[in-house]
Order: sequence, then C-alpha cells, then structure tokens
Amino acid sequence: MKMLSNFITVALSAIILLASGCSKSGGYGNSSNYPPTTTSTKAITIKSNSTFGNYMVDKDGRTLYFFANDADGKNHCGAGCDFLWPIFNVANLSADNLGAGLNASDFSHITTATGASQLTYKGWPLYYYAPGANGSNSPEAPGSTQGDGVLGLWFIGKPDYSIMMISTQLVGLDGKNYKFNDVEGTETTTYLSDGSGATLYAFSQDNANKNTFTKSDFSNNNIWPIYETDQVIIPSILNKSDFGSINVFGKKQLTYKNWPLYHFGQDAGARGSNKGVSFPTPGMWHVPLKNFDAAQ
Repeated sequence: MKMLSNFITVALSAIILLASGCSKSGGYGNSSNYPPTTTSTKAITIKSNSTFGNYMVDKDGRTLYFFANDADGKNHCGAGCDFLWPIFNVANLSADNLGAGLNASDFSHITTATGASQLTYKGWPLYYYAPGANGSNSPEAPGSTQGDGVLGLWFIGKPDYSIMMISTQLVGLDGKNYKFNDVEGTETTTYLSDGSGATLYAFSQDNANKNTFTKSDFSNNNIWPIYETDQVIIPSILNKSDFGSINVFGKKQLTYKNWPLYHFGQDAGARGSNKGVSFPTPGMWHVPLKNFDAAQ
C-alpha cells in the first residue's frame, strides 16, 4: 500500500504560525461578514451552521478549537504557538452553565507546562484562535471560524466527531519509533483517529470494502476491533465522499478510501497510542493518512 507523507512537527508548526502573520486565507467562514451573535448566560454552547454543522462556542459566541498535536490529551502548543492559540478555561464548570447537548462529564481540566489551567472536552484541550494584526494578537471575533484547518492541524471544536486527525510519533508494540512508511525512525505522522483520539488502522490484506480479517463469530475482534460506526462527522480537511461503511456479519464498519477501519486491542483506547504499527510485523497494519491510495 503506497501512502504519501502527511506530517509536520510541533516545532515547525510554531515557526510557520509565527511567520504567517497568523491569518488564514481561503479558509472557512468570512472574516468580514460574521453571523450575528449574542452573549449567552452559558459558559459553553453549541452553535450550528451549514458549513460545519454543530460546534462549540464560548459565552460570547467565540469559536473553540482542537489541536491535532494534543493526541495524548496534553497541551502541545508551546512558546510561539500560545500567542496565536490562547487556552480556554472555565473554572468550576458545571451542568448549569452548559448549553443544550453538552454534558459536564465530557469536560475536565489539565495543567499546562506554564502552570495554567485549561479546559478539555472529551480529552481535547480547548483553545481560541487569535490572529495577528498590526503587531498584536487578539481572539477572533464572535462568529468567526478562521482558525479551522490551519496547517491541517487545528480544527473547529465539534462535540460529535466520529473521525479526527492526530499528529504524533508512531511507537510500535515493540517499543521502537517508526515513520509513516514503516521504517524505523523519529518523525511526527499525521493520521486519522476516532473522535476520542484513539488510533485507527487499515489492514494491508483487505480489499476494497472487504474485511478479510474479522471472523464470523468475532472471536478475533478483541485483537483488531472493527470501528463500529456508520457516522461520518469529520474535520474539514477531509472529504466526506471518501468515507463509507460496510456490513461485517451484521455490524457496521466505517471505511476510508474503501479501506475498512479498525482499532488495535492493545492500544486499549488510549489517546494517541499506535502500538499496532509493528504488530505482528511492521507494514502489516497502517495508520490511515489523509492522502493514501484507495483500496482496490
């Protein structure tokens, strides 16, 4: 299976962000024509539009974002990045100050490297986008969504992603570091996960829309569990038409570019864990990159 590289390091992200002047062009939304917004009595609510569907905003209607580099649930937006992407936090968050469709149990707090408290949603640290203008950075206006898709790493904070992008080092079950092409080495790889940041895999022996691994009694499903969903709620850099679902002995399995998608049992659902890249041998199971050949 031939796959194209789609990765970028955290350090490069920070450098590009600083050099870019911090504004997104050709992106989503219209910075000069924001939809009307009103201040809410709730700290976080769900907003909806035709471009993104449902996504989260603060009490003033400012958009909240996820960062693909935060695959492990920690804040990886360090010096040079944090000016562009200020952390979002609400102390003492409770169900009373959440809008409809949001559950307090999905939110938590982490402590950043600088000692600040940051709110997370389903394990994803939450941020604002603060583009630069006239030598300073200010959070984008309520209703703006210009931060979505920046560098292919920053995404609007949807409450119900079935697919997300994560960017991290591949570390096999054998404890070795791997590059995207199954060669040992240190390299950040950007690839598809489920909405909770658990790594997804494609099996090199599968055919187009054909799962050749799973047994009819699911006796081996604990080794490579199928990704059992037909929901396609994805980051904006992906194409919905690349996704589908197949019936696997009565269960729905999500596909990407005709490749059936799986989890790896020994990842145990841990965010950003990708041990399956070396099991049973490197090259047998792959993390799905944004750009790779469709299954035949």
